[in-house]
Amino acid sequence: MTTMKNFILDCERMKYADTGIYHYCLNLGRHIQELVDQRVEKLTFYAPESAQAVLGEDSAFITQRSSHKFFMPMLGKYDLWHATYQNTSYIPILNSRIKVLLTIHDLNFIHDEKKTAAKKKKHLEHLQANIDRSDAIVCISDFCKKDVLKYCQVGNRPVYIIHNGTNTLNEPSLSSSSYRPSNRFLFSIGVVTMKKNFHTLLPLLQHDHDMELLIAGRDDDTEYLNYLMESARELGVEKNLRILGTISESEKAWYFENCYAFTSPSLAEGFCMPVAEAMSVGKPLFLSNKTALPEIGGNVAFYFSDFKPSQMQKTFLNGMSLYKETNMQDAIKKRSADFCWEKAAKEYLDVYRSLFD
Repeated sequence: MTTMKNFILDCERMKYADTGIYHYCLNLGRHIQELVDQRVEKLTFYAPESAQAVLGEDSAFITQRSSHKFFMPMLGKYDLWHATYQNTSYIPILNSRIKVLLTIHDLNFIHDEKKTAAKKKKHLEHLQANIDRSDAIVCISDFCKKDVLKYCQVGNRPVYIIHNGTNTLNEPSLSSSSYRPSNRFLFSIGVVTMKKNFHTLLPLLQHDHDMELLIAGRDDDTEYLNYLMESARELGVEKNLRILGTISESEKAWYFENCYAFTSPSLAEGFCMPVAEAMSVGKPLFLSNKTALPEIGGNVAFYFSDFKPSQMQKTFLNGMSLYKETNMQDAIKKRSADFCWEKAAKEYLDVYRSLFD
């Protein structure tokens, strides 16, 4: 008789809405739930109450509590804990019977010039402790895996690469309070911090006064936001820059569908889900050539090799011209299909099961 295997998917980070890891947990969780062999496998979500309805009211849950940082709930009947956030403090350290799979999204802190050596060391020590407790590791890109192998000690643990899927965009719509641009616009989305490098896009607006730049995302760095706005004023393009803040899924879909091009000049990405979302509607992609972005954009994106205004302008104009002349939309959409949540869920389930072979 086959013994039932009980898996826990850690969705603790879903307490932070409008973040990449929120959608990672939501989409991966939904697809694993559909794929488990219910005769011999069961999936339970470790999630805050606020996220349980969206994960499915008929699903099994362990409700996340802040006290679990110090005293984990009883996990005696469970076989696998999938820690979906590499810096988690919610992990069964003492229960050695339960297997642990750790997903690592990035080591962006290593590439953050603003972080001191002491802070980087602290982050790395916490990550290493989680690696030491894990039985296997998943990295969401080859770039991420290379960083992990360079900066961490993984021992003989298997390290897998499983790319994220493309989030299915909602029906595009704007509300009466949404910003509706009257001109063609570049769209970018991400937490507004220095590493996202949004300010380097501003000179593109100087050469085209009929084009706007829309940036969506949570403000995590007021100092950088002020710098961004001040830079726009100095360049005389403040009227062409719109900081949207957090937006709804329907608004996001509308901006993706209607933008002139999608831009991400980011300096540090473990994957960058918005790139795959922009691909799904065939939009021209202008990305930095840093970290994981070339791996995700492949040969259907255009890359900023440096951030000098003249070089970025040249890349942008040549890219838009090539996009139009060669009808790249279909090729971009085709690459989007490589990033599939069902495929990712199948690969994660294969890793789950391998830990009990």
